[in-house]
Amino acid sequence: MFGYYLDMALRSLRRNRALTALMVVAIAMGIGASMTTLTVLHVLSGDPLPRISSTLYAAQLDPRDMGGYRLEDEPPDQVTWIDGMNLLRAKRADRQALMTGGSVAIQPAQSALDPFYEPARYTTADFFSMFDVPFKYGHAWGASEDAARAAVVVISNKLNDKLFGGGDSRGRMLRADGHALRIIGVLGDWRPNPHFYDLNVKNYGSDEGVYLPLSTSQDLHLAHLGSAGCWGNGGADATPVAPCVWLQFWVQLYTPARANAYRQFLIHYSQEQKALGRFPRPPNVRLRNLMQWLDYQHVVPGDIQLQTWLALGFLLVCLVNTMGLMLAKFLRRAPELGVRRALGASRQALFVQLLVESGVVGLAGGLGGLLLACLGLWMVRRQPTDYAPLAHLDGAMLLLTFVLALGASLLAGVLPAWRACRVSPGLQLKGH
Repeated sequence: MFGYYLDMALRSLRRNRALTALMVVAIAMGIGASMTTLTVLHVLSGDPLPRISSTLYAAQLDPRDMGGYRLEDEPPDQVTWIDGMNLLRAKRADRQALMTGGSVAIQPAQSALDPFYEPARYTTADFFSMFDVPFKYGHAWGASEDAARAAVVVISNKLNDKLFGGGDSRGRMLRADGHALRIIGVLGDWRPNPHFYDLNVKNYGSDEGVYLPLSTSQDLHLAHLGSAGCWGNGGADATPVAPCVWLQFWVQLYTPARANAYRQFLIHYSQEQKALGRFPRPPNVRLRNLMQWLDYQHVVPGDIQLQTWLALGFLLVCLVNTMGLMLAKFLRRAPELGVRRALGASRQALFVQLLVESGVVGLAGGLGGLLLACLGLWMVRRQPTDYAPLAHLDGAMLLLTFVLALGASLLAGVLPAWRACRVSPGLQLKGH
């Protein structure tokens, strides 16, 4: 029976090509605009590490002085060197990493390459295992290299391709800021977005090429890259002795019970530091998991959310126009529908037939909307924003395009189909 309805729908749509084209274009424009913004929102609000994100937490403390104190204040997003090292040594988490961003000058051994700056990550050993970082060659350093302030480095696959042609570069030397660092590992394909573990440089598209021990970066006086919040007479220098927050501290806690225990540990630590005179303010701690952290940081740009609502509003306008066109088309077929009713067709059968016709319009509009969405995403990728390269349509959004188009067209067709089926067959037969 469905095949029969489909055949009749195609015949009906071909009889009035201009009206059919108008309905398809209306659906396509609404779907194209909506899917462009929904895809960007989907990419930017996604979980960067869906397998383990619920076990990863950003720890926050409040070591600031009483200047401008308010009870409802949030603690700083970062920690001081003293607090970061204290928490690291306490080893109360399943895994933990203290880190900051940087930038180093690379001096290639090949004469064909000019020196260049490369984004860097200064961190501790658990960073790689905690964030499930894959390796193409070699491995990460361990706690012993952290303690020994070893001159070792892990590089990204992209930097390895640039400097060593993609080969196994373990054991070779990398010159950074005039210092020789021994390469012990090359990362595989790993580029989480958003750049959740450090949102101080940029939220999306960060591509760090160099990873080395945090202690080593201090010994070599490598440049810090990112924000630093200071108070008192600390100036604005991100140094171990300054009263400044400039490091990110992340922990991995496998169960909710472990997370609750660690939160209590942070409170007790703050109380101890207050008793020692380091923390003037009352204990103020936060322990947010990865997705809560991204929500707290408002990572998704506000203009993207606004554009999404505007696009959905435009889709609604397109559906209203499509509904009007369908109503005019279906009511124009009242004589045909009256004859079918007189020959024994039920109102339910006619209603299903007209909805099938609406669905065909929706699928055609979905195909057109997909092409418009691809064009819209291509334009987004040309914008000078850090998230622009991420604007691509994945399988889930491709499926959603046709589901949304079909659902929208069926919704737009319900009222016109119901009105057309309510026409009395006797009046139509009498008029003819």
